[in-house]
Amino acid sequence: MALSVRRSDEPVPVDPFAGLAHLNQQLQHLLNNWSSFTPMPGDGFTPLADLEETDDAYIVEIELPSVKREDIDIEIGGPHLTVSGERKERERTGILRRQTRTVGRFRFEAQLPGDVDSEGVEANLSDGVLAVRVPKPAAERPRRIPLK
Repeated sequence: MALSVRRSDEPVPVDPFAGLAHLNQQLQHLLNNWSSFTPMPGDGFTPLADLEETDDAYIVEIELPSVKREDIDIEIGGPHLTVSGERKERERTGILRRQTRTVGRFRFEAQLPGDVDSEGVEANLSDGVLAVRVPKPAAERPRRIPLK
């Protein structure tokens, strides 16, 4: 199959900065997620997490498979949430030939984007995912305005 080629004497506009916005976005993504795949010597690791904002709360879900409830500490100070703890290595009877799972101390920190009601914070660990619900104060919640 042959493709037809169209020729024109008109100049084709070229934007030399067209790809820079995409490159900047990719670099920001890389820098924001650097700690999730870079080992931190002596400090442990940062678990993978999602931060979701709803009308009335911030919800943080953190992947913590094989971590026991008693090995997790959750702290909130203003809009700053810190989850830390330890994923302990299990006892083995054989020779460990390969290990790709991360064990040891972990720490996740998030600066929530607005004010929070720290007295109403709830946390639940289910199926290896820690869900922390941080409610917004009543004054900051959006309300619907009916049209007349």
